[in-house]
Amino acid sequence: MFMAAAALLCSLGSLFMPPTLPHGYVCYHASTPPVLDGKFNSPAWNLAPWTEDFVDIEGDLKPRPRYRTRAKMLWDDHYLYIGAELEEPHVWATLTKRDSVIFHDNDFEVFLDPDNDGQFYSELEMNALNTVWDLLLPRPYRAGTPPLTGWDMHGLKTAVHVNGTLNDPTDTDHGWTLEIAIPWTAIAETARTSFPPQDGDQWRINFSRVQWDIDIVDGKYHKLPRPEHNWVWSPQGVIDMHRPERWGILQFSTSPTGPVPLKPLQGQQERVLLTQIWDAQLDFRNAHQRYATSVSELGLKIEGATIEATTHLFEAALGPYRIDTAQHFWKVGAK
Repeated sequence: MFMAAAALLCSLGSLFMPPTLPHGYVCYHASTPPVLDGKFNSPAWNLAPWTEDFVDIEGDLKPRPRYRTRAKMLWDDHYLYIGAELEEPHVWATLTKRDSVIFHDNDFEVFLDPDNDGQFYSELEMNALNTVWDLLLPRPYRAGTPPLTGWDMHGLKTAVHVNGTLNDPTDTDHGWTLEIAIPWTAIAETARTSFPPQDGDQWRINFSRVQWDIDIVDGKYHKLPRPEHNWVWSPQGVIDMHRPERWGILQFSTSPTGPVPLKPLQGQQERVLLTQIWDAQLDFRNAHQRYATSVSELGLKIEGATIEATTHLFEAALGPYRIDTAQHFWKVGAK
């Protein structure tokens, strides 16, 4: 899969070390929608394959997570369904108010970019109390725009089941499972693509699990003052979920079950290289108060890449693909 992308990136040798090529998932059409109770009891889920087990956000640079996490997906004419299973010997959560910063608890997170342009993508976080935080990001944080935290996925449905006891340090739990139904109507405003999707459509998606180290003191859980663990489906290569070009591929199929082959994602190698130019331009502007006008001025060697720039704006091109100051990625002539 994506052999052409790998060949092009590897040809650059030590000039650029690309992240692992993204995972892909074929999402099948549910003839009967699952009933959301957090337990995966609906027969529809039996036809949906599991993702690969989650890994550290940096991929092979770090050890495998100590607890298993995996997910599965379905869709119908009204919703995208997501289910996840999180192994956890001590299930705890504290936040109960919607739109709290949920990753201060252990959580499960969804990142979704339907039109694969890195703009106006959504994020959903939830904890074991079924408290959610949904937000819209006009562009990645590195591009300098804050998220829209007041945005809501209207009609969102979520459910959680704890296989054990919540917030009880005296026993050992098996973990928690969750189910999510994201209405097409809630995210249709965020992207220029078909809602519901068409057969073969490809979106970008990733999942993250934030896991804090804890101790039990006087019969209560205490979060230790150390960095959290970030375990993800498709590794990012860096500790940053807000790099949509590194997310996994979600391919929709109108078939109720597979196997359906995953198509190569068009433009992935160009996007990775154009994002490298974007990152270099950010550093260059911080150093010189302007943007570079050529790839060579950035110290990069990317054959065929060009830059048009003013003091405050730039656009980089590689074949028919473009990236601009706002980190907007697109293909010239694409509808």
